[in-house]
Amino acid sequence: MTIASQRQLTLDEFLKLPETQPASDFINGEIIQKPMPQGEHSLLQAIICETINRIARSQKIAYALPELRCTFGGASIVPDVSVFRWDRIPKTPSGRIVNRFEIHPDWVIEILSPEQKLKKVLSKLFHCSRNGTEIGWLINSEDESVLGVFPGQRVELYEGADKLPILEGIELELTAKEVFAWLSLT
Repeated sequence: MTIASQRQLTLDEFLKLPETQPASDFINGEIIQKPMPQGEHSLLQAIICETINRIARSQKIAYALPELRCTFGGASIVPDVSVFRWDRIPKTPSGRIVNRFEIHPDWVIEILSPEQKLKKVLSKLFHCSRNGTEIGWLINSEDESVLGVFPGQRVELYEGADKLPILEGIELELTAKEVFAWLSLT
């Protein structure tokens, strides 16, 4: 008895597919649709972008972008927040930002949603790390922790008053406790 195996999609074939809502990642030959963001996720994502951009954008050091498709290293992912050093932001000849980012972020931030699999999100951060990303964060609001992912697949755990790693050149100090305090609207 012969069992027919389904042919795996290529990256080029994936990129020709229509976008999904919410977005889908293509990594390790697999399509993984991201869950629809909920309250905590959306709030953290917005405040992280605002906080980084308030400092890094005004000084033309870096720019934090939410839900940006990044295609590199044989994968196409949509991190919750992608931070690019200012001089690495792809631009058109006229100086406008391009629509298609075919480079790795310098700093990638993922916010774990309740229905997401930790292994899948870590796999995405490891892919980024292997392909040039300097810092990855995995924010887990359930246990109020942040995993830092660094080159060489080094992982560090940050909780409470632990100072979080920030992309070099951005004058920002944050603790895990401060990030999770953003969830309180009182």
